[in-house]
Amino acid sequence: MRSGYLLLLPALVSLTGCVIDSHGGPVQYSSESVEMDDSELVRVELRMGAGELRVSDGGAKLMRADFAYSVPSWKPVVRYRRSGKEASLTIEQPGRNHTTLGNTKYRWELQLNKKVPVDLTLHFGAGDARLDLGSLDLRGMEVNMGVGQLDLDLRGKPKHSYNVAIHGGIGEATVRVSADAGIYAEAHGGIGEIKVRGLQQENGHWVSPTYDRAANKIRMEINGGIGQVNVIAD
Repeated sequence: MRSGYLLLLPALVSLTGCVIDSHGGPVQYSSESVEMDDSELVRVELRMGAGELRVSDGGAKLMRADFAYSVPSWKPVVRYRRSGKEASLTIEQPGRNHTTLGNTKYRWELQLNKKVPVDLTLHFGAGDARLDLGSLDLRGMEVNMGVGQLDLDLRGKPKHSYNVAIHGGIGEATVRVSADAGIYAEAHGGIGEIKVRGLQQENGHWVSPTYDRAANKIRMEINGGIGQVNVIAD
């Protein structure tokens, strides 16, 4: 598996147009925040070429972010716009996608408010992403992952039914859900392995024992590339 990963990585980098920078300078730090308003839905879009991403819930503001970057031109761009009772929040790495090597550092740490309904989209090229979102008021979620590792924690009591779509690349994706929540999961892999624990298999998909009687349901569709997909209910 590892040998296949190493052989395919150069091809993936060339196809996605990544810029490889192994000469990071001194690490710089910055912070951004967005205050709460009366928006009834916020569409959050995160675009990171490569690095470390941490997203958690429970922030007092609508969004609080701390950034660390050793390439000045990679300072994240934050945009917040409202249209009526809906708003959009976009955070992105400037320029083309980047692959960090050597001593280059790139890290985002974000906190989102758990009281505001959120529709979340993530485009993540390469690296390590950990998303602890079980207490958010999620209305939908889509993850597009390239090379690396994704750990998505949705454990908690969902406030509404919502859909989760995960498109994985080369690496490993782990999704954690509450065993007593209403869960429906479909997982389709390319080259790799799919492991599901704590859910019942039925005709090519998996459900939680409480799915039929749950008031709010989480429906997941996971498409893995070259790597491993884990779904854990506990």
